[in-house]
Amino acid sequence: MKRLDKYLVEMSVASRSAIKEMARKGRITVNGMVVKASDTKIDENIDIVAVDGQIIAYLHREYFMLNKPAGVITATEDKHAHTVLDLLKERVRNDLFPVGRLDKDTEGLLLITNDGDLAHRLLAPKKHVDKVYFAIIKGIVTDEHIHVFASGMKLLDGTEVMPGVLEILEVNEEEDTSRIRLTIHEGKFHQVKRMFEAVGTQVTYLKRLSMGPLVLDDTLVPGEYRRLTDEEVAMLKAATK
Repeated sequence: MKRLDKYLVEMSVASRSAIKEMARKGRITVNGMVVKASDTKIDENIDIVAVDGQIIAYLHREYFMLNKPAGVITATEDKHAHTVLDLLKERVRNDLFPVGRLDKDTEGLLLITNDGDLAHRLLAPKKHVDKVYFAIIKGIVTDEHIHVFASGMKLLDGTEVMPGVLEILEVNEEEDTSRIRLTIHEGKFHQVKRMFEAVGTQVTYLKRLSMGPLVLDDTLVPGEYRRLTDEEVAMLKAATK
């Protein structure tokens, strides 16, 4: 059982105080009957709730894939900057959060959900969930760097990170740049950038391509999103059992 006002707040209808006023004015019905007490207990799995005649279906979980653009912060709210949740215009629930963090200038795959259990399992280092990134590096990445990353390494501040799989995609000696793909299992603060700083190079562009079995939909341009399919949700849950 759930309080009516909590139900409607979770479905992003309005604030609790606004819902109380709606109920007082007779704008809310449960199973076709006007309910004027916003603290009325209802069964979210059975009862039919409507506001101004519009049925408000209860959605337990939401899962979105976002192609995060640069310039947007990975947070639920911020007074001074746009957040990834500001981009999700079609979300129903008000308790969504990003799974993990991408830096403000980093692009790519970001999972947004309210499934806390799945999020915890995806981020737990012991689960060894692959996070794959594409990056453009200022500096020449060599086979020696591949071995350093594969052995586990210490960052410049002494932080130890787990081994990662570094692949060199392209090297341009004239421009002193490299294009790489990196697979890691953690998500420490600025980790990819700090790993390359530790070997004397610099990340100039970073994009996350995948997290576990979830691969960024290449039809999504930066800033676009879509709901995960049932198959994608099932794959994520299976991969983190």
